[in-house]
Amino acid sequence: MGRVTMTIRVCVAGATGWTGGAVTRQILSSEDFRLTGAVARRAAGVDIGTALGAPPAGIAISSDLETALLMPTDVVIDFTSPDIVKRHAMAALAHGVRVVIGTSGLAAQDYEEIAALAATTGLGVIAAGNFSITAALAKHFALLAAKYIPSWEIIDYASANKVDAPSGTVQELAEELGQVARPRDELPSQVLHGRKEARGVDIEGTQVHSLRLPSYVIAFETIFGLPNERLTIRHDAGSGADPYVAGTLLAVREVLQVQGLVRGLDRLLFT
Repeated sequence: MGRVTMTIRVCVAGATGWTGGAVTRQILSSEDFRLTGAVARRAAGVDIGTALGAPPAGIAISSDLETALLMPTDVVIDFTSPDIVKRHAMAALAHGVRVVIGTSGLAAQDYEEIAALAATTGLGVIAAGNFSITAALAKHFALLAAKYIPSWEIIDYASANKVDAPSGTVQELAEELGQVARPRDELPSQVLHGRKEARGVDIEGTQVHSLRLPSYVIAFETIFGLPNERLTIRHDAGSGADPYVAGTLLAVREVLQVQGLVRGLDRLLFT
């Protein structure tokens, strides 16, 4: 896809959050984007620049997306929470605005409904469980490995207070692995003794195990096994949100040329 050179008008939902705040700061300092709205319920009424510890930006934070969209907007970026992101996406599309979703926790049915509305309106939505370039590479490599190695499982790591399990990154990866192949059933569940839940959850044929512990931010590893050898493809995120900014803004540029729903940053990088 060719790069869009116009100044893109952007509204950020979750503009004071961990990732949303980092994205908003970059937009405020960029010549390629213009911030037209910011949504953060707890900071409503405060200038977004002031809320982020930067010079005033002349944009008051809105408590809801509908108010923020009173200003002409090209793209809504959402880094909020699983209970509100779908409503934001549907509202933005109804207003004729494209959407970039970085919030995880949506179910397959939610994405189907968003995709249907995007198709009806002729607008684009790009959603990714992880906008990190290196996480997209780890996913891409895992999908490649699944073509050649018949057995694998995924371990999903996150902080103790992450409420969705598995992470959006791992949910997305497991679903797409299921489109490549189904892993070999080395030990059918019906022959297991003890607690079958200990083997994790089956997502499109892939066993996924979610750990939620202090000291983790976000990490995942896809472990492939063959007799007498293993391959581990792992991604670890640090404590800062910077790795997600570049990928998010790449998606903002590309969504202007997309119709319907695209899931995964790797779809933009490797297709």
